[in-house]
Amino acid sequence: MKELTTDHISQQFNNELELLRQHFLTMGGVVENQVQDAVQALLDANGSLAEDVKKQDATVNQLDGLIDEECRRILAKRQPAASDLRMILSISKAVSELERMGDEAKKIANLTLNLINEGESPRGYVEINRIGQMVTRMIHDSLDAYARLDIEAAIKVAKQDRTVDQEYNTAMRSLVTYMMEDPRSISRVINVIWVLRSLERIGDHARHTCQHLIFLVKGVDVRHVNPNDLSTEVSKK
Repeated sequence: MKELTTDHISQQFNNELELLRQHFLTMGGVVENQVQDAVQALLDANGSLAEDVKKQDATVNQLDGLIDEECRRILAKRQPAASDLRMILSISKAVSELERMGDEAKKIANLTLNLINEGESPRGYVEINRIGQMVTRMIHDSLDAYARLDIEAAIKVAKQDRTVDQEYNTAMRSLVTYMMEDPRSISRVINVIWVLRSLERIGDHARHTCQHLIFLVKGVDVRHVNPNDLSTEVSKK
């Protein structure tokens, strides 16, 4: 992000901004692994891995607190302006998205343990695998876009959320129909439905992360812009 920040007289200020960036990307990597492990734990009925996912939440929360403190300290001490200020605001908001993704991964881990105890669901694992791969890729690509300040990549990721939503809605219709046909499966299928809901929310947070990146680079708030209109909106700036 060096090309977007001011060439400061204080080398310490440069170092503070770079450390903030590094901590953000580190947190992103932890969350990406957490989500990937949560999905794998469910597919493999791996209780040990699910417990590991829950433990990773503490690391995510620690990084969240650390980055929040760094942002507040820089704002108070340096009083940044222009692109420096946008970087701090953008990262502060994107970190909140990462923390929420971590919360959803923890929910999936808890639901995995429920399924292990109650018995696996007769339906939904194919959908979990497919949507899980999609949202994990979205997290990876959104972080890569942040590291490279790649607006086009960010727009591409944001648009992928529509596909995730479509897959989620299709899965919901299928699972609700199945529960109506076999009421005995309801308690187990409900766990799968909540997993899919968490994955859909993770996709939303990945999209929001990309919107924060666009604000960082272009200085335009696109949180309420349709993903299909992002290219047009960004080109105006």
